[in-house]
Amino acid sequence: MNNVLSAVLVLGGLGAVLGVILAAASKVFAVQTDERLDDILRVLPGTSCGTCGYAGCAGLAKALLEGKAEVNACPVGGEALAASLAGLLGVEPKRNTRVVALVRCSGGARARKRFEYVGLPDCVAAMELGAGGPLACLYGCMGLGSCVRACPFGAITINDGVAVVDHERCTGCLKCIPACPKNIIASVPYYADVVVACSSPEKGSVLRQVCDIGCIGCRICERACPHAAIAVSDSLASIDYEKCTGCGDCAEKCPRKLIIDANLDRGPRSLSEAE
Repeated sequence: MNNVLSAVLVLGGLGAVLGVILAAASKVFAVQTDERLDDILRVLPGTSCGTCGYAGCAGLAKALLEGKAEVNACPVGGEALAASLAGLLGVEPKRNTRVVALVRCSGGARARKRFEYVGLPDCVAAMELGAGGPLACLYGCMGLGSCVRACPFGAITINDGVAVVDHERCTGCLKCIPACPKNIIASVPYYADVVVACSSPEKGSVLRQVCDIGCIGCRICERACPHAAIAVSDSLASIDYEKCTGCGDCAEKCPRKLIIDANLDRGPRSLSEAE
């Protein structure tokens, strides 16, 4: 009996000693986590789209705490998120660089066709059937909806044969860009006032034969801009949004009515007003 009691006491003592050692070790080797991590994860959108350049929202949260990312790194959350993150981290808020997708085509039903496509409602499938797809313009939107299906936020619809992005719904995840086999979807600043909805570098004489609205490189917009914010290269106009003030002179003077107003009743008209 004494032997049993002794064994119990020894084992109990060893257990107590090991328990104390393990408790001490857990404190010594504990991985310290910043208590702000959960707060940051709560305010991040949770889409884990990767647009910020990090491995999802958790990766961005870690980078923010380590000082490796700016509070305006998430284009999805907009200005409100940047302000919230700045408050949590105790830093000065920075203007968000939110972007939205733009389908650089206005042709749709106004673009001429080489043939009638009958097949899967998919842009990639149409491209494989015939070089460049059914449109005479090799840079035109086919309107078969591959980008619509790629958008997880329902921000893209087909309107009159061409894909159109709702900038209020667009979060800037830009998953639509790789879904377009013609590479005619690009990103523009959320507060862009005007956009050039064309991708064709063809000369005007060629483009007129395939589309009734495409850019012909006439340079009228270039001369009309008082801020040198629009330029024509390879017969296609492009806008420098760092210089653009949203005056709209280029859109007003464009003979093809191709440069369109990007404002959808969504806040400030120009970058300067958004500051």
